[in-house]
Amino acid sequence: MEKKSVKDLDLAGKKVLMRADFNVPLDSDKNITDDSRIQAALTTINYIRESGAKLILMSHLGRPKGQRNQELSLKPVAERLSQLINQPVKMVDDCIGDEVKEAVDGLKNGEVILLQNLRFYPQEKANDQDFAKELASLADLYVNDAFGTAHRAHASTEGVAHFLDSAAGFLIDKEIQYFQKVLTEPKKPFIFILGGAKVSDKIPVIENMMDKADSIIIGGAMAYTFLKVEGIEIGSSLLEEDMFDVVKRILTKAKEKGVELLLPIDHLVTDDIKKGENIKTTEEADIEPGWIGVDIGPKTQKEFSQRIKGANTIVWNGPMGIFENDLFAQGTKVIAQAVTESEATSVIGGGDTAAAVKKFELSDKMSHISTGGGASLQFLEGKDLPGISALSNKG
Repeated sequence: MEKKSVKDLDLAGKKVLMRADFNVPLDSDKNITDDSRIQAALTTINYIRESGAKLILMSHLGRPKGQRNQELSLKPVAERLSQLINQPVKMVDDCIGDEVKEAVDGLKNGEVILLQNLRFYPQEKANDQDFAKELASLADLYVNDAFGTAHRAHASTEGVAHFLDSAAGFLIDKEIQYFQKVLTEPKKPFIFILGGAKVSDKIPVIENMMDKADSIIIGGAMAYTFLKVEGIEIGSSLLEEDMFDVVKRILTKAKEKGVELLLPIDHLVTDDIKKGENIKTTEEADIEPGWIGVDIGPKTQKEFSQRIKGANTIVWNGPMGIFENDLFAQGTKVIAQAVTESEATSVIGGGDTAAAVKKFELSDKMSHISTGGGASLQFLEGKDLPGISALSNKG
């Protein structure tokens, strides 16, 4: 069933409770070092307040572990948001209780209030129904625009949706549209690029993609376990021996289904990841003893890029190497450039991949960059996201 969008709600004069993802990084002086999550919520925030509603915002920040911790107060977010929307955002130092109710009752149409960090309460992560009910009692309507936490069944993401008429904000709306497009009706050829450290984290994704993708490109540290199973020497590279049977099953399934599975044919290697003093490129797929694979090599970059440039749909989750270190970033950068040079609809699966694309200043050339790493992974696994499933259906 199609979920309601914020555009389907009659907002004028209503109190709207909105879950946003304001989990922003702070420095030691409580300055926000990257406000992109706040910026991402602005379209929905501005639409709600300009529709003449009273807006009550809520979010978590960091990991206070169910304890009140002023080091993780949302006050810096209220200050930054006030600047961005050019009007004061009131801040209450709690998220439930009489003080909060009083502040919300005092709101005028178009005004905005921000509740204190939801995770000061253990009931938030526990999806406590009484806590969810108390949050819901503040408002007439509920809008969820926090895709980054949509895969968690928490009180503010899943619980409150059972007590109020609810809808997706523009950010979640866009995420749903793009993921459904690439997962249900991808324009062929469809290439799935998979990287990152561990095979164990990505098994359900690979298995779901076997039924959809024409080619699966595997890079990152997880590729070494695949190569080892194929009888290729991987030196001292990361290896998950307990994944051998799973990898064998995946390789067999790919052959049976006619899905092309591409693995690195050369590597950038070092004998010490931290120092990075001795670095070389292997001639072939084999890696000598004592050397560690840290990125895909130039032959692999070329082969992967050629394949990517011919795609019509690309989904990418996980970097090709240790991209945070400039010495080991080239493979991920080349793949990112190849994606931008294709004619494909490209969906970048949040987390490290989004950070890599941003580092190489290629974000604006991708069709869609997901705002949630864990949530996008769950989408790619073909699973329901509790924070989206709980929203009201259209019609």
